[in-house]
Amino acid sequence: MFNYIINLFFPKACAGCHSFLMANEIIICTICRHEMPLTQYYLNPKNEAFKKFYGKIEVEHVSAFLYFNKKGIVQELIHNLKYKGHQNIGTMLGQWYIEDLKELELALPFDIVIPVPLHRKKFNERGYNQVTTFGLALSEGLNIDYNDSVLIRTRYSKTQSKKNLLGRSEGLSEIFDVSFTDTEHNKHFLLIDDVITTGATLEACSRALLKIPGAKISIVCMAMAHS
Repeated sequence: MFNYIINLFFPKACAGCHSFLMANEIIICTICRHEMPLTQYYLNPKNEAFKKFYGKIEVEHVSAFLYFNKKGIVQELIHNLKYKGHQNIGTMLGQWYIEDLKELELALPFDIVIPVPLHRKKFNERGYNQVTTFGLALSEGLNIDYNDSVLIRTRYSKTQSKKNLLGRSEGLSEIFDVSFTDTEHNKHFLLIDDVITTGATLEACSRALLKIPGAKISIVCMAMAHS
């Protein structure tokens, strides 16, 4: 009853379209949920996300849950997650995507979820890593470990989305490194991020992780920029 009264006077808004949520709706409205642009990439091993890395670095699998279009629902969700502290969006997307990934995991068993890290300065500015809740949802759903200390960002850099194509790739190989023990040897790492654009950051992260003996890499992201 109390929650009903609170929602009556202070209704929650959809994180996608900002319309008021109905009593049975959580985070996004029913209309936005049905209009989410699903990629279905997990069904196609040679999908467009995988092709971004083909011939550059050895990866077992690459997929993204949603298409990211400018001024679309997904852009609004990622913006709210990344800059407005709505970390429950990451949890929602992870819990939604996990049903697809469970099918994939039967063929490609993963060992550890690894987030693309933020530099300590960026983390202190934002207060959180925007992919943490997404990764924790995947970790719980797949019943595997989540580890945000293996992959490290050694140098602060400007936001990738504000750089051109050349700027995004330049110097990335020097930004990431790994800190590991024998327990991380021969593991299949599930590397996660929010949006795949050029793939340069994820490629650099993968190269760092492949320094670990016997490492295998798969990449899963919330969304992929759709041209």
